[in-house]
Amino acid sequence: MRLYAQTPARRNRQILADLIAVALVAATVWFALTVHDAIMLLAEPGRRVESSGDSLATELGNAGDAASNVPFVGDLLKKPLQSAADASTGIADAGQSLQDAVSQVATLTTVALIAVPVAVVLLLWLPARLRWIRRSMIMRRLFDAPGGADLLALRALTGRLGDLAAVPAPPGGLADAWRRGDQQVIADLSEISLRRAGLRP
Repeated sequence: MRLYAQTPARRNRQILADLIAVALVAATVWFALTVHDAIMLLAEPGRRVESSGDSLATELGNAGDAASNVPFVGDLLKKPLQSAADASTGIADAGQSLQDAVSQVATLTTVALIAVPVAVVLLLWLPARLRWIRRSMIMRRLFDAPGGADLLALRALTGRLGDLAAVPAPPGGLADAWRRGDQQVIADLSEISLRRAGLRP
């Protein structure tokens, strides 16, 4: 299986197309990851809220524990402090929820920014490459098969007329020479068919 043409012009076009496809995919991934990082900056307030809420809950819990040691009114003092500590934990949870939401949005955005452009690139680039690979395999098998050169010569005769100008026309013309089985004409014409596909004999 041949991945690239043997003729320089077509091979250069194929390599250029491959490089462009790879560059587009790489640029898409880089851009998507940059957007991901930018979106994740929005989670910073959530981190601060979570940190502050946890710190406040810890301090209020400690204060409640200390207040419970006050004789006679310790339990009365501890209750509001413990309630405030629980509320602070809720604030910390809200900060964590904000971070989770931002992270989810960042991930979904990144996946979309990568998947859609890469799918477009693959749809535009991959089928053409696979078609050429398949066609080149068929042409090569046909050329190597008995009588294959005759078929390729016929293909050249029925193709673009401009390609035939390079073949010296014998008396009676190329078609007549092909019908007579002129091996030189058949070889020249089959080479034209191979060159059209980017192959060499």
